[in-house]
Amino acid sequence: MCLIAVGFHAHPRWKLAVIANRDEFHGRPTAPAGPDPEFPHVFGGRDLEAGGSWLLASTRNRFTAVTNVRAGLNPEAAPRSRGALVRGFATGEGAADRYTASLADTASEYGRFNLLCWDGDALHFATNHPRFETRLVSDGLHAMSNGAFDAPWPKSGRATQALEHWLAHAPDRVDEASLEPLFAALADTTPAPDARLPDTGVGLDMERVLSPPFVRGARYGTRCSTVLLVDDDGLTFAERRFGPDALAQGGTFAQLPFESTLRVNGASIR
Repeated sequence: MCLIAVGFHAHPRWKLAVIANRDEFHGRPTAPAGPDPEFPHVFGGRDLEAGGSWLLASTRNRFTAVTNVRAGLNPEAAPRSRGALVRGFATGEGAADRYTASLADTASEYGRFNLLCWDGDALHFATNHPRFETRLVSDGLHAMSNGAFDAPWPKSGRATQALEHWLAHAPDRVDEASLEPLFAALADTTPAPDARLPDTGVGLDMERVLSPPFVRGARYGTRCSTVLLVDDDGLTFAERRFGPDALAQGGTFAQLPFESTLRVNGASIR
């Protein structure tokens, strides 16, 4: 996952609103968003290579997502997968602050990560680059990409502005059609001007390729776009999936009530 915009208590109804793009190699095997085979109250996509995930929500009032941190072209050699952090929190029951604090001793064993964890009450952020850090996230609009939390990257600004605008005009009844402006913002392939590009050590040409919200490529690019909305009743979870060169590969739309056991008769997977 390379772009996440979050509205936390930014709307009277939606206590949590998330829009996100996951960027990954197209050859990496992935399961579409759905219930976790072992924990049916957990919903989201699954990485079939390492066994974790990039973004998960739970009908037990939980949400978590991770991005990598870009720091040069050298490949990482960490023994633990970032996706395990996401699944570990989503399938657990502890408070977000306790979970993120518990990572202090092992954080360096994972690939460089930015992590968000919401326990139904508080939203916490953790990272292991350039050193381990965890903190409470304040109410409002935030963005997390492949640099520092709330770094003013062009793609982050576009995503938060789109989310803010949608929340200001949010309909009373949410269906797939009502989410179209959010998915349109996530599908933006316009590169950022060179003067606004971050310097993450990958070179100017690669910074240009990675600068739009949606990264289009034959081998690497945006694999899925996700919208998650949480109110007092439950979750609205929508995912659109893509193959090489942005080829559409179906989607998932689910509205799930908060309960101890997930019921999926309200979910449609195409």
